[in-house]
Amino acid sequence: MVNQQPVRPLRRSTLGEDVYETLKVLVLEHTLTPGDRINIDALARDLAVSPTPIREALARLEADGLVRKRPLVGYTVSPLLTRAEFTHMFEMRSLLETAAARYAAERASDRLRAAICAEAATTVDTDDGDPEGWHWHAAFTTLDARFHELVATAAGNPLLADGIARLHAHLHLHRRYFPYAETGTTGAEHQRIADAIRAGTPDAAEAAMRDHLDRARDRHLPAFE
Repeated sequence: MVNQQPVRPLRRSTLGEDVYETLKVLVLEHTLTPGDRINIDALARDLAVSPTPIREALARLEADGLVRKRPLVGYTVSPLLTRAEFTHMFEMRSLLETAAARYAAERASDRLRAAICAEAATTVDTDDGDPEGWHWHAAFTTLDARFHELVATAAGNPLLADGIARLHAHLHLHRRYFPYAETGTTGAEHQRIADAIRAGTPDAAEAAMRDHLDRARDRHLPAFE
């Protein structure tokens, strides 16, 4: 029997992840604006990479709902929602996320309850080196998404969590229009949801989530005027 050398573990490259995160920021900050056609070769030149990681990143962004692929056209940035579509999205969020909050209050492990409370208490500081607030906007949006994802995970229903994640992709495209003066209000609303989940009170968790989503919808609506 021939002795075999032990197989060395493969070292995971970060190139693909870096390209994905870079393109995601370009989309979310509207450097690649909604509806834009994406030139893979131009992006590869700009980022000094081959087209392969660009294509891989675009496939992930398509799964996220942030870009679309059409025959004979290629990839384009997903368009912003119309006001009617925006309303429909929040109707679906209200159905799914109030259920998630209720289930989380009933089913969440102690670890997840603690994580939800910690996330609700986290804030994002402003940065003098970020005069236009882009990085701060991105950090706040990430924080908001993470809170909702934690609640969805704590509900213990993977299909429910997946549906919520897909809805959030559409909302992310609107983040440049979010009224960031209201971040303190958003944080207080998250805290009420977290407190109800920690206390294990499903009715209160559901009501707090519904109130938060109704208020969040109203905060975004002026962008359509």
